Amino acid sequence: MPELPEVETVRRGLAPHLEGARITRAEARRPDLRWPLPPDLVQVLTGATVTALRRRSKYLLADLDRGGTVLWHLGMSGRMLVEGSAPGQFHRDPAIHARHDHVVLVTDAGTTITFNDARRFGMVDLIREGAAHPLLDHLGPEPFDPVFGGAYLRAAFAGRRAPVKQALLDQRIVAGLGNIYVSESLWRAGIDPRRAAGRIGTARIDALVGHIRDVLAEAIEAGGSSLRDHRQASGELGYFQHSFRVYDRAGQPCLRPGCGGQVTRIVQSARSSFYCPGCQR
Repeated sequence: MPELPEVETVRRGLAPHLEGARITRAEARRPDLRWPLPPDLVQVLTGATVTALRRRSKYLLADLDRGGTVLWHLGMSGRMLVEGSAPGQFHRDPAIHARHDHVVLVTDAGTTITFNDARRFGMVDLIREGAAHPLLDHLGPEPFDPVFGGAYLRAAFAGRRAPVKQALLDQRIVAGLGNIYVSESLWRAGIDPRRAAGRIGTARIDALVGHIRDVLAEAIEAGGSSLRDHRQASGELGYFQHSFRVYDRAGQPCLRPGCGGQVTRIVQSARSSFYCPGCQR
């Protein structure tokens, strides 16, 4: 499932082609994905201008000049494909089958934006002007938000017996984090993913906040992580998977200088956790 860096990478790739563009044609080629598509989706989109393209947690949000917002989630295999009107301007991988093109937008610049989703776990919805959305109204602060600091995280962790890995995956505490980047951040901070969130000291929590931000910033710079399906809007792969220190490295030596330990995989809440027992306490 794409995490914050993958979604932010897609947003940055789409923004030059969607922000300020008028949608001259919209198509919904099936009635549903993970959930039913809004019945008036095509009507709302056709002729609308996208005033801003934002990200909230793992969601893309396109604000429209006529009011309201389009909400997108990429699911497990969703891709936003960009194809220009000029020959060779953008390249579509022939392995990405057109039969999985579910929502198609054509802009006044002649650019085609296609939501392609082979497994159909993604979603598209409309947020009416002035309305809230149940997928967004419970979310905690973004990791780069000034609110998300050591004091905030200490308060959020206070008294919690749940493992710190589970706490950081709770979108009500911090929005956008997922399995990969939590594992990498905890390794950098030297914190065992099984440690109770409420039993981590002040200095270590302060350091953890910094590591979370560093890991995410580096991943965004690298275009995210491509393990199976993630592609940037340009069609390119992300490259942060080449910088993993623990994720998906079970049985390999720990890369922390002087550690000498071995990366271990365990299962927490039905998800794989990767960590080094030698240096994560």
